[in-house]
Amino acid sequence: MRAFFDFLKHHQVEFVDFRFTDLRGTWHHITYPTSAVDDDLCTNGLLFDGSSIAGWCAINESDMLLKPDFGSDLENVRLDPFSSYPTAIVICDVHHPQSGEPYAKDPRQIAKKCMKYLQSTGLADEAFFGPEAEFFIFDGVAFQTRSEKTSYEIYSDEFPSQNGETHGQETLKNHGCRPGPKGGYFPVQPLDSAQDIRSEMLLKMAEMGLRVEKHHHEVAPAQHELGVVYNTLIKGADELQVYKYVVRNVARSYGKTATFMPKPVFGDNGSGMHVHQSLWKDSEPLFSGKGYAGLSDTALFYIGGILKHAKSLNAFTNPTTNSYKRLIPGYEAPVICAYSAQNRSATCRIPVVHSPKAKRVEVRFPDPSANPYLAFSAMLLAGIDGIQNRIHPGDAQDIDLFEHKDIAKTLPTVSGCLKESLQALENDHEYLTKSGVFSKELIDSHLEMKWKEFYRMAHHPHPLEFELYYNS
Repeated sequence: MRAFFDFLKHHQVEFVDFRFTDLRGTWHHITYPTSAVDDDLCTNGLLFDGSSIAGWCAINESDMLLKPDFGSDLENVRLDPFSSYPTAIVICDVHHPQSGEPYAKDPRQIAKKCMKYLQSTGLADEAFFGPEAEFFIFDGVAFQTRSEKTSYEIYSDEFPSQNGETHGQETLKNHGCRPGPKGGYFPVQPLDSAQDIRSEMLLKMAEMGLRVEKHHHEVAPAQHELGVVYNTLIKGADELQVYKYVVRNVARSYGKTATFMPKPVFGDNGSGMHVHQSLWKDSEPLFSGKGYAGLSDTALFYIGGILKHAKSLNAFTNPTTNSYKRLIPGYEAPVICAYSAQNRSATCRIPVVHSPKAKRVEVRFPDPSANPYLAFSAMLLAGIDGIQNRIHPGDAQDIDLFEHKDIAKTLPTVSGCLKESLQALENDHEYLTKSGVFSKELIDSHLEMKWKEFYRMAHHPHPLEFELYYNS
C-alpha cells in the first residue's frame, strides 16, 4: 500500500482512475482526486451501481464493491498518457459489498479462479497467452439504425473507392498510393499511411508497461496489427485492455477512429485475434515433446479439448453477430476444426520455433470483440478438459483446406453464426462450470445478453434485403 502512495507522490499524480471490465469486455472507470484516495478506500474499496452495467445485477441489489488490485510490484498501476492532468490508472476487481466475496460475473475474478483451478489440478502452475489483435483505422464513420432509415458509411484514404466520390458537399480525393483489396500486407509508405500512428501506439503502450515487439500493416486496406509480448493469463488480459485503450486514443488524437469490430469492410479480410497459448510447470514448458511438430501429448490433448468445444467456445471467443461475417472461407479465416504445423487454414496452428520453451499452440478463430478474461479462461478450461480426458485431436491436416474442399467437408467446423454458438453453449458448458470457475449465473447472463443482440439483428431490416427483395 505504501508503495502505491509513494508512486502517486513521485509522479505528482492528481487523479486516480479506478477501472474494471464488464461482461462485454468494455473498460469502465471512476476517477477520484488524489486527496480523496486514502488507506481506507484502497483497502475496503468503493461502492458503485452494478445495475447500470449490462448483464450484471438487478436494481434492487445494485450496490457493488470495487477493490483495487495494485499487483505485487504495482504492475496494475499505470500513468495515463492521454489525460490532461497527471492520472494513475488502477485495475480493480468487483466484490459483493456485504460478504466481500468475489462477484461471480466479474470477468477478471473468473480469470483468477481459472488460474487457481489450473494449479489445483496439478497439471500446470502457469498458463501463458499471447493475443494478436487486429484492427481498422478509419478517417471517419457514420451509421444509424432508425425504423425508417438504416445505413453505415466508412471513410479511409486507403480505400480504392475514396476517389471522386461526394461526401456532403465535399468531393473526396485520393493520393493514388493505396493498397488494393487484400493488398495491404507489409507495404511501405506511402501505401502504408499509418506508419507513424502505429509507432506512437507502440510508444504509448511501452510507457504503460507493455513489452512491445513490432507493428505492421495488415492484409486489408486500413487494417493494422501491433505486436506485444505474451504474458500470463490475467496479465495478458489486462494488457489487451490497455492495448485497445491506446489504439483508440492514439487514433483519435490523429483525427481518426479505430475499431476492433471483426468485419467492418465487406469483401476483404476481417480482424482476428489469434491467441498463442502454452502451459508450464516448475518453470518447464509442457507443450514441447517428441510428437507431431515437436508437441507433447499434453499439447495434443489440449488441442483436442479446444477442437471438441470449439462451437461453444465461439460464444466467448467470437461473441458478436459480426464475428461470423469474418468466419467464412476465402478470407484467411480459420473455420475448419483441425490442427497443423504452419498451415493457416486450420483453427489450431503450431508455429515454427527454435527453442522448446517457445513451443505453443496458436488458436486462430477468436476475434478482438471477445472479452479477454472470459475468452482466455474458456479456452484454458477447454484445454484442461482435453488433457484430463485425453482427447486426441486426430491426424494433423497439413494441406490447404481452403483448396481441398473434398477433405474439408469431412471435418467439423466452428459455429457458422452467433445463434449456433449460443445453442452450442447451452448444450456444452459443463467443462466451464464443473470446476466452479464459470457460474451458471454468468453463463445465463451472457446468453441472455447475446440472444438479445442476435434477435435485434435478426429482426431489423437490412439494406441488402431491399436490393434483393424490394421488387420481388
